[in-house]
Amino acid sequence: MHPMSLTAIAAVTGGRLADVLDPEAQVTQQAVFDSRDAVPGSLFIALQGAHADGHAYAEAAANQGATAALVTRPVGVPAIVVDDVLTAFGRLGHALRRDALSTVRIVAITGSAGKTSTKDLVAQALPGSVVATPQSFNNEIGLPLTVTMAKPDTDYLVLEMGARHIGDIRDLTHIAPPDISVITNVGTAHLGEFGSRDNIAQAKGEIVEGLSRGGLAVLNADDDYIEHMKDRATERVVTYGLSEQADIRAVDVHLDAQGRASYALTTPEGTARVHLLFLGEEQVHNSLAAAAVAREAGLDVDQIAARLSQALPRSRWRMETTTRPDGVTIVNDAYNANPDSMRHSLSTLAAMTGRHDQRSVVVLGRMNELGADARSAHQEIGRYAAELGLDQIILVGGTEAGWIHEAARDAGANAVHLRDQARALAFLRSTLRAGDAVLVKASRGVELQQLAQALLQPDPEPAA
Repeated sequence: MHPMSLTAIAAVTGGRLADVLDPEAQVTQQAVFDSRDAVPGSLFIALQGAHADGHAYAEAAANQGATAALVTRPVGVPAIVVDDVLTAFGRLGHALRRDALSTVRIVAITGSAGKTSTKDLVAQALPGSVVATPQSFNNEIGLPLTVTMAKPDTDYLVLEMGARHIGDIRDLTHIAPPDISVITNVGTAHLGEFGSRDNIAQAKGEIVEGLSRGGLAVLNADDDYIEHMKDRATERVVTYGLSEQADIRAVDVHLDAQGRASYALTTPEGTARVHLLFLGEEQVHNSLAAAAVAREAGLDVDQIAARLSQALPRSRWRMETTTRPDGVTIVNDAYNANPDSMRHSLSTLAAMTGRHDQRSVVVLGRMNELGADARSAHQEIGRYAAELGLDQIILVGGTEAGWIHEAARDAGANAVHLRDQARALAFLRSTLRAGDAVLVKASRGVELQQLAQALLQPDPEPAA
């Protein structure tokens, strides 16, 4: 974090100092929410959660070296007392951006799917010193946290911006007004929360309306909902996609046997070949968005293509691929799921398993937050998996998994429904063979990443 005194932090957050011996003591490290992550110079953010109150851990954070805690009541260690911790933390993030980080260029990314992969690609495509959102810290907690990670020599801040309600992204752009705004797509993630894709589009478009003066909106030309957002942009617009009308295009797209895409990156200035290390054809669009951002940063087409071709996945449980010693490949894509990302992942698995001796095995769980469309959405995924001709479809869990199973089975697929991960693990251990590729995917709350990780462990020795 750019160094800031406790007096200055109290001023911008509207707080008062309590139990502070030195008001000019400096916060020099990023903010933390977990007292175990505190280091000398950090600021501990005492949030009230459903299961724990951060105020109870302020002393532990101080013992770890934290300069102070941001709290709503005195806690016996150096603290800044405010009316609302989360609101005050947002004010701190805004003040840092406005004052200490005024020369840092901010890239903000939103969309129903692909935010994190796009963020990883953008962060590696940009020149200079880049700080990016860790994991998927894309809300009113994670965004100001990422801002505190920036240092005096940071050139770019790459921020994910998520939303569950109309107005959420607008609030985030008030904390950190972006210089470049990217929208990946408007899909069906959180459909149960928003009620319709029109409402989702309304929410995502706030990232365009929040651009700084002279900023750039980077929009997906292949998404009809996003195309209409040009009318909401008061600043410059560049489009990307497969469409001939896109400013930044992918031409001659191919997927290799590992499900990795290559294409000719075509810009107004020239063309260069890109060979992605990320899995899945949907990464073409994500990388095109990154190309548009890198072009705005001044890189030429050859430099952009080289950086995209060298970029590696940085975020866990998103098409995270590991091949076991016995030749079985596990694709852990269990961080989250919605109908769009399910289809992308399933098609990637199909592309990976084209050889006659290689079987495609998929393990799926429920998709959350789909509202009244939940049943039909799950059934559509079952039918789609069957249409792809996947060799084995395994559904894990209750009602929603049953809907996928029913549709897949009725469409003629080899599908089995198992009630829990233990049964699924036993079934897989008894049926997998060398060369198989196994995709594991569900919404985060299902925690299917545990099954994917268990599949990477050696099978237990049989009892004597």
